[in-house]
Amino acid sequence: MLRSTVADFAHHVVAPVAAHHDATATFPYEVVRRMGEMGLFALPFPEEYGGMGGDYFTLCLAIEELARIDQSVAITLEAACSLGAMPVYRFGTEAQKQYWLPQLCSGQALGAFGLTESEAGSDAGGTRTTARLDGDSWVINGSKSFITNSGTRFTKLVTLTAVTDAQDEHHRISSILVEVPADGFVVDPAYDKMGWHASDTHPLSFQNLRVPRENLLGERGRGYSNFLQILDEGRIAIAALAVGAAQGCVDESVAYANSREAFGRTIGRNQAIAFKIADMEARTYVARCAYYDAAARMLSGRRFKKEASIAKLVASNAAMDNARDATQIHGGYGFMNESLVARHYRDSKILEIGEGTSEMQRMLIARLVGVEEGN
Repeated sequence: MLRSTVADFAHHVVAPVAAHHDATATFPYEVVRRMGEMGLFALPFPEEYGGMGGDYFTLCLAIEELARIDQSVAITLEAACSLGAMPVYRFGTEAQKQYWLPQLCSGQALGAFGLTESEAGSDAGGTRTTARLDGDSWVINGSKSFITNSGTRFTKLVTLTAVTDAQDEHHRISSILVEVPADGFVVDPAYDKMGWHASDTHPLSFQNLRVPRENLLGERGRGYSNFLQILDEGRIAIAALAVGAAQGCVDESVAYANSREAFGRTIGRNQAIAFKIADMEARTYVARCAYYDAAARMLSGRRFKKEASIAKLVASNAAMDNARDATQIHGGYGFMNESLVARHYRDSKILEIGEGTSEMQRMLIARLVGVEEGN
């Protein structure tokens, strides 16, 4: 029922405005507002905090359906729940949960996850942003890069990683909640991106930003390890998004192959086209099974780190490969920016980069199956 409801929303609310927001690189405020009213931002959280009482898998199903139509809208939901609200739910005090989660679950506030820096991407432990205690406040200085949901008028919370104990090699980094807007919190101009044009993405900078001491999220010095846990979970959600994109390419290709005629018959009757679509569907099916398995392991309390990396790797490859094949099937029409397959082609590349590059996933998988690493 959830899948059907979100699919209907994607086709009747998201689809009519998706091309406009992509072409103008504008954030779809009205769409996001309606997502909040539907309870999509509340899906994986308990009712006591304003949630819908679902689980992480229900969130993934919603993300997948949205991504079939518009990856920008899907990543807005993924980042708001998995990266914005989930750290508060996983590691926050009861007071932090009571204050933040009802706002974030309602969609009236969006949260962001400030981890990446210009010189600390795959090497997230190389964080240079600092936070020092001054009386009852943390004073934060530094910057973050490529932060989703960081500059909308709905953005109310940004969780940052910062070095709080420079001399402690294993517990250098903590995570701190920042309620925005705030003095010293600077949202720099939005990036001019290749894809995800309707997703809000900015660099951030902090200039003697002061936040209350009690805004420390989780234990001091545990920020890095806590955020790695969040990223493990997030890879399942990104895999779901990639599966949605891959399925969207199949949907568009089937419709086009059954309607476009060449040499007196529809092009889908040509084996070269039919086999290409069959391969696209097979990739999508395998990727969906991979993220289903990773989600099932996570929800049952089993180890899932390897399976999450496999799902993210396989699904992002499927999205990119399907986008390329769908563009080929559509021919000249696929090369036009207003076509959905062209948008998927531009949007899907980031799936092989964000929340852990494909190279990092291969490294993690190899390590987890016991391959010894070289110097």
